[in-house]
This record gives sequence, structure tokens and C-alpha cells, in this order.
Amino acid sequence: MLVLSRKVGETIWIGEDVEIFISEIKGEQVKIAIRAPRNIEVVRGELRQDISNSNQESVAKSLDLLKITKK
Repeated sequence: MLVLSRKVGETIWIGEDVEIFISEIKGEQVKIAIRAPRNIEVVRGELRQDISNSNQESVAKSLDLLKITKK
């Protein structure tokens, strides 16, 4: 993992196409802007975890239903 310090107005580039811009810092909250091609998915970490948990629950329910129907 790479850890960088940035100030308001500074940027970070990922490859040739993705730019991260630090737009505001207020206390413990940092606002960032991300400029990336439309084909690159950008998702908040907590949302990605919620989706993963939901998918795991769905698979578990499907497996339970499958076990019931096989009996």
C-alpha cells in the first residue's frame, strides 16, 4: 500500500487516465474528486462491502433452498 500526504489543490495520478484531486479538508473529513474514464468503476469502500455481504447472504439462502428442494 502506498500512503501519500496531499494538501488542498494537489492531485494524485493513477496510470494515465485517473486523477485524484483533493478539493477540501475540514477536520477529519477530506473531500476528493476523481476524474476517470466512464469504463472505470468507482465505488465507495463501504458500499462495496455492503454489496459483497448482500451477495453472500443471497448465495447462502439459495443453497438452503436447494437443500430443501433436494429432500
